[in-house]
Amino acid sequence: MLNRRILRLSIPNIVTNITIPLLAMVDLGLMGHMGSEKYVGAVALGGMIFSFLFWAFGFLRMGTSGFTAQAYGQRNLGEAGNILVRGVATAIGGGLLLILLQWPLSWAAFNLVNGSASVESLAQQYFNIRIYAAPATLFIYVIIGWFIGMQNARLPMILAISVNLLNVLLSLLFIRGFGMGSNGVAWANVISQYGGLILGLYLLSFYWPKLRAKVDLKTALNRKAFLQFFHVNKDIFIRTLCLIFTLSFFTTQSANTSDTILAVNTLLFQFFYFFSYFVDGFGYAAEALAGRYIGSGDSVMLKRVVRRLFLWGAAIAFAFTFIFLAGGGLILRMLTNESGIIAEAQPYMFWVVLVPVITFAAFIWDGIYVGATASKAMRNSMVVITLFIFLPAYYLLSPLMGNNGLWLAMMLFMGARGIFLSLMAKRNVFAF
Repeated sequence: MLNRRILRLSIPNIVTNITIPLLAMVDLGLMGHMGSEKYVGAVALGGMIFSFLFWAFGFLRMGTSGFTAQAYGQRNLGEAGNILVRGVATAIGGGLLLILLQWPLSWAAFNLVNGSASVESLAQQYFNIRIYAAPATLFIYVIIGWFIGMQNARLPMILAISVNLLNVLLSLLFIRGFGMGSNGVAWANVISQYGGLILGLYLLSFYWPKLRAKVDLKTALNRKAFLQFFHVNKDIFIRTLCLIFTLSFFTTQSANTSDTILAVNTLLFQFFYFFSYFVDGFGYAAEALAGRYIGSGDSVMLKRVVRRLFLWGAAIAFAFTFIFLAGGGLILRMLTNESGIIAEAQPYMFWVVLVPVITFAAFIWDGIYVGATASKAMRNSMVVITLFIFLPAYYLLSPLMGNNGLWLAMMLFMGARGIFLSLMAKRNVFAF
């Protein structure tokens, strides 16, 4: 019964999440077949900047999910609706703010990133287009987080598949049909995000008849409620900034080495993204179920679901280790036909084989902590790991090991996340 409940939430979330790296693979695959590594680099750098900007607002999804799941566990539909209103108001304000600040954000981003002139020029064009997707992207974060908190993984799956399928079709049209290069990837993203927003509002309309009589805008938007919403989300925001800083640092140091290493590491990191989005489907289930049982005060079920989630996570990790070991070369050749990049990537392939076993615990714990709204512990652990494990490891190891040192620092970062959150769980997850 518990396994069925976990899978009922996990499988649609897995399908939802898998569409994201598949889209990235399609975009990189299209760029990798254009005859120059500068297009791969441009999408990598542009995508990194938007990872920083949009993932920084990832608290909108995670905070909305955790609060909503607890309201669901308390059978408080009115508060669930109020949380949706707070999230939507924050998403609209945040999206418009990003558009208004696009020029200073662009200036800061491209002064921090050191790619070649041709790569940076294309990445700048990509940025100038994709920034206009901001309001729709953040709004969709809230919609997905709210559905997950309401224990509904099917509607986010429909939304994500629709958005990413439209994105792929538009990318193919703009790149293969119109020859637009990396700009085509950006325009496809913008159009598909607004299409997704329209679909998301339609899906929310099925809940609206029940919510309309219970949502109180005065309660939803009062100062005290917003302060509580932002108190938890502030910590998730800082935690997410640390994660994005680490991933961005990885890309930046790759770019500082050479365009070839940037292309190699970008392509190899798709293995990590593919696994992370897959196992994060169970992390999303953890958000929904941990929040539900904490909201209802059921500590016995909470402990049972945590144990079961880790069993599923470990099984998936070992399965992906085998897949990457046996088929990693084939996957790499699907991403690019550039023989130089493929040859340069071979010495680093063993890192992607290690990724699943080292990283899966962090993804499961993240979902549990989000459901518990234990944001302070998430923030503190991430700050400590970033400043005192990842950065020292990179600066000590990279001069000795080159690109292998960068990969080892990343693996230490990911492994430490799982260890720290495990050690902190008794006080921050189970003590209620």
